[in-house]
Amino acid sequence: MNNKSTTDEATNEVQTGEEATSTQQTMTEEQMAELVKAVHHNGIVALKMHFNEVQGQVMNMEVYGPVFVFHVLDEAKDVYSCGFFLHELVTRFQTNNSPNVWMASFFIDLMKVKGGKPLTPPPASEEEAKAMIDNVLVPHCIEAVREEFAPEQVHAGLAWNETHGPVFEAGFPAVTEGNNVCAIPLHMLLIHLQLNRDPSELLLQGLYNIRKEHGME
Repeated sequence: MNNKSTTDEATNEVQTGEEATSTQQTMTEEQMAELVKAVHHNGIVALKMHFNEVQGQVMNMEVYGPVFVFHVLDEAKDVYSCGFFLHELVTRFQTNNSPNVWMASFFIDLMKVKGGKPLTPPPASEEEAKAMIDNVLVPHCIEAVREEFAPEQVHAGLAWNETHGPVFEAGFPAVTEGNNVCAIPLHMLLIHLQLNRDPSELLLQGLYNIRKEHGME
């Protein structure tokens, strides 16, 4: 597809590594520590409105900054884990956009499959990463975007972006004027997969933004 692509519109609530780093640099270490502590606490409180047993931890990832991983136990004591980015949690809590309901929804979906769901281990090698992309990530994203907009034709697959490198690209061939493509860096989709978040949601959000731009809703 030759029309203009974007890597931004599908990621309103998720900062790229550069943006996360920039945000952290504008704060002192003490301010960042206080923010992380407050967000972690608020996350625990929000989830305890829906679940009895909740645990949490903070992982500092070089590319994404602080990532909050919460673990929820069900009645069988099986553990379900899900990760969230600092920016998206701060946005939810500041706007009071039902953060407890939003956070709980991820665990409710995970609990539909009994037995617990730990975080997906990151690939240990380039071969494992390629296998995860080819066998899990790409098929899932293609199926999700095509199913969401069926029977409308949707372009979906891997591409290369000069700024962001390898991306997953999706768009509407029927749109011939203006932006018709949403492209998300593969590393961002992979980290969502590892945090037990559905990576296709980023693409769907971007595609709905395109439809809204072109009055297709």
